[in-house]
Amino acid sequence: MTLWVLAWVGYYLGFWWLSLLIAVPAAGFLVRLFMIQHDCGHGAFFSHRMANDWVGRVIGVLTLTPYDFWRRKHAAHHASSGNLDRRGLGDVKTLTVREYLARSLWGRLCYRLYRHPIVMFGIGPAYLFVLQQRLSVGMLRGGGWGPWLSTMATNFAIALVVAVLIWCVGVGPFLLVHLPITLIAGSVGVWLFYVQHQFDPTFWARDGEWTLHEAAPYGSSHYDLPGILRWFTANIGVHHVHHPYSVLPPAASTPRPS
Repeated sequence: MTLWVLAWVGYYLGFWWLSLLIAVPAAGFLVRLFMIQHDCGHGAFFSHRMANDWVGRVIGVLTLTPYDFWRRKHAAHHASSGNLDRRGLGDVKTLTVREYLARSLWGRLCYRLYRHPIVMFGIGPAYLFVLQQRLSVGMLRGGGWGPWLSTMATNFAIALVVAVLIWCVGVGPFLLVHLPITLIAGSVGVWLFYVQHQFDPTFWARDGEWTLHEAAPYGSSHYDLPGILRWFTANIGVHHVHHPYSVLPPAASTPRPS
């Protein structure tokens, strides 16, 4: 919040470049909040589930991520990562070579555009966090009304916070201060998720050959980041440890010198 106010002050005084500079560390703290929400979803941040759930729900208003909806979707990702027969929920769309070649020219073009860096790390995060997560698409069937209610409650809280901020500073200043922070944080988040499973060679197998014990460590990368970035990302770069032991608190996943 302090950085947000400083960014607004910079914009208000006419130093728009200062506002953009402040947006970078502010986005870093927003990524950190998302990682706390992530750990709450795994029941790893607090010892009591109620504390994890309610802190995750409150943070979800700031990260534009409905907690209960995202927690179910992310659990499906952990239960199916690297499984060629269970793709499509909580993962980056990936085709096999055979599937790609079987597509029409238009289908191949759409797939290549989807995975282009400008779309994957620019347009995609904006669409995901600003629009797609406003509806609990894909989770209502079999998931009950919980994810949908969580999404609507989060949307209501987001609308309330946005309305108050716009009332305080105006529409233009709010958008010019908050959008860069949100878009930078969203791009970083999508990049982290992408690089942790999209690498060569990673693990892929059909349902009959897929096992969690293989997919979790061999289908997840170790993204060795500098210390300050490990803090902002809550050690999520140690993904090959996180996937098989997702209930560990962040500090427990930190590599220690031998």
